[in-house]
Amino acid sequence: MKLDLARKRPSLLGRLWLRLGALLGKLVLILLCVGLIGWGLASAWFAWQHRGPVAVEEQIPADETARTQDIIQTAVRIVDQHREGTRYLRDAHAKAHGCVKAEVQVLAELDPQLRQGVFATPGQTWQALVRLSNGNAYPQFDSIRDARGMAIKLLDVPGRQLLPSESGRREQDFVMFNHPNFFVSDVAEYQQNIGAQADGKKVGAFFPTWNPRSWQIRHLLIALATLSPAPASPTQTTYFSVSPYKFGNANAKFRVLPDPDSCPSYKLPTQNQDLPNFLRSALLQQLSTDRVAACFVLQIQRQDPSRFMPIEDTSIQWKESDSAFETVARMKIPAQDFDTPAQNLACDNQSFNPWFGLEAHRPIGGINRLRKAVYEAVSDYRHRRNAEP
Repeated sequence: MKLDLARKRPSLLGRLWLRLGALLGKLVLILLCVGLIGWGLASAWFAWQHRGPVAVEEQIPADETARTQDIIQTAVRIVDQHREGTRYLRDAHAKAHGCVKAEVQVLAELDPQLRQGVFATPGQTWQALVRLSNGNAYPQFDSIRDARGMAIKLLDVPGRQLLPSESGRREQDFVMFNHPNFFVSDVAEYQQNIGAQADGKKVGAFFPTWNPRSWQIRHLLIALATLSPAPASPTQTTYFSVSPYKFGNANAKFRVLPDPDSCPSYKLPTQNQDLPNFLRSALLQQLSTDRVAACFVLQIQRQDPSRFMPIEDTSIQWKESDSAFETVARMKIPAQDFDTPAQNLACDNQSFNPWFGLEAHRPIGGINRLRKAVYEAVSDYRHRRNAEP
């Protein structure tokens, strides 16, 4: 009997493990509580720091011009690093799935307050060119997580262009990608980020020093969310301008999202996503093989200055609860053939720039001011190197 009781009593080692387990359990619980408290305090601090009202006019830092010139040199270095043979590619969105013709029609029953710029005449139809792309600076397999881009160029747009050097263009461009906010706030952060990436230090882009106060955890999370799995097709995702623009006397951001109800019903056949260019194949399948159009709506989100909707920080997503998106036009990409060597070369040589357009849609904010200089410099450099007009 005494022997049986002894066997049931835990050994010294067993009791030690039980106590250690209990201690570890308490430690994990304490860390969890501390983490939740820290998260709550950080959320409260973020909400306190990021509240309205906000400015409606641009606020330009004194050192922005110098930072911009440094960024241009870095962007040119990236173009040199990522050239394909002897051909020089874009410093971002280098790989196109195709450039396709489209029609953008302003809503016939458009609210008078929304009748601005190219949307001034209800029912008007613009002919357009749309470039669909991956975001990376070097062409890679479509299955790799990446941002996806849509650039829209309205053609034969009358009126004075924003850039005097481009007065003959008669265009209005909208440049977007498939995430509502950007992983940098302003030009200073962009300078540090692109410099680290050009040096091959991807981690350093968000952790520039050992000082935790310099770490950009929130922006890293935005970047990871931006690098999303590929959609089934470029026609099946939503695209955002991310940065703000003038919209008449207001400030606004743009969004384009699929509108399948305005086109014939279509189910895309399953694509082989192991192929490097399956997004181009999906676009070809729908537009060229099955001859089915793709439809979208173009919307704006107007700034409410009483809410936290800043124009100088592109890392902040404007909440729909603060200002809802409003449809101003519908876009239709008709069935067409677009994948020939000549068309693909013309697509590669085409320049899209949010500064190609009218005063009514002037790009605003630091990232857009940066784009004005960088897009022009990189485009000129690329075309000179490629011996293209």
